[in-house]
Amino acid sequence: MINQIKLENPHLWDEEMQDQAAGMILQGMELEIEYARDTMPRGVLGMNASMMEEYLNYIANRRLVQLGLPEEFPKAENPFPWMSEIMDLRKEKNFFETRVIEYQTGGALNWD
Repeated sequence: MINQIKLENPHLWDEEMQDQAAGMILQGMELEIEYARDTMPRGVLGMNASMMEEYLNYIANRRLVQLGLPEEFPKAENPFPWMSEIMDLRKEKNFFETRVIEYQTGGALNWD
């Protein structure tokens, strides 16, 4: 959605908006980390709070880069490579045999 705003109204994508967007991503990541610590104090098979924190740092970096902003956690790596199958791969699928996880967002409106 933010990239669509950048396309339609590039004058809005100033330093203040960039800081706000990065701040929202980082705040959301911090809340997710707190949630992971609360719900997985001892962890479960193959997943614990520190792994989730690493994953959330990795995801925050991806989101920041998608917006054209610098990474906040340059050493963050994905501790759950199996998640990439869901998040990254775009395969042709029979709509009736799969769960839809991709939705179109945004669209330029021309009021002229």
